[in-house]
Amino acid sequence: MNSVILFFVDGLGIGKREDHNPLSKCEAGPLAHFQEEEHPVELGGHLARTDATLGVEGRPQSASGQTTILTGVNAPKKLGRHKQGFPNEELREIIRTGSIFKKLKQAGIGPNVFANTYTPQFFEGTPRWKSATTVAVESAGMDFCRIPDMLGGRSVFHDFTNRSLRERGFDVPEYSPEKAAEILARLSEDHRFVLYEHFITDKIGHAMDSSHALVHLPELAEFLRLTVKFTDPERTTVILTSDHGNIENLSVRNHTLNKVPTVVWGRDAETKAKGIRDLTDIAPTVHGLLTE
Repeated sequence: MNSVILFFVDGLGIGKREDHNPLSKCEAGPLAHFQEEEHPVELGGHLARTDATLGVEGRPQSASGQTTILTGVNAPKKLGRHKQGFPNEELREIIRTGSIFKKLKQAGIGPNVFANTYTPQFFEGTPRWKSATTVAVESAGMDFCRIPDMLGGRSVFHDFTNRSLRERGFDVPEYSPEKAAEILARLSEDHRFVLYEHFITDKIGHAMDSSHALVHLPELAEFLRLTVKFTDPERTTVILTSDHGNIENLSVRNHTLNKVPTVVWGRDAETKAKGIRDLTDIAPTVHGLLTE
């Protein structure tokens, strides 16, 4: 059974080797791909420098970029602008009708899983917000992973170490990057499509917090590196991508116009990477890997 892991990192662009780019100052491994130089991608990955602007003026934003990644639809072009924060009704309708989760379900391809753990607070009453991914999960009739799933080795928190959960008083163990990677890789053995999303990077970028970046990025890179290492490259494809740049330039609080790194490892990696030019290519690539 072939499978795909989509490892989504919010706010990760391809920056230059400069002082304000923490990716050039720490052991960021598979996360660090610089514009002015070519260098091998760890573990035999193939890099596609991916356009996140999508032909629309202005800085790329999360709601429209993530909608595009999940559906293959040029969401900023549909809206006539980039949309920050969470999807509006027009974007939600694009997701409800055409997300990768919905299309795979309609094609009879599964099981599939959104690997992020959600806390009880998210389900108390009507959620105050719905990200592009939560809309995609709900509209495809899928279950959210919760704390018992994480404790049972069936999901990971967005903060894969669980430190933020422990700080909030949850009685959960702290995970190493290796432990989190083992869980994510194991999910690909039982599921056709696995999505994990990580957004601490975008928060660090907006905060212009270099010290946090230099501590966090090496751990995140290790999590990604080991996830790739623990998967079977003959049957599983791991895809790293992002919605826009941010953390690669801590001299500004805003998102950047930089291209984002889409890196493909494993089954059919080189061929698929060559076909990725902008964010509209991510969902069709996942779909193709699971239907070919």
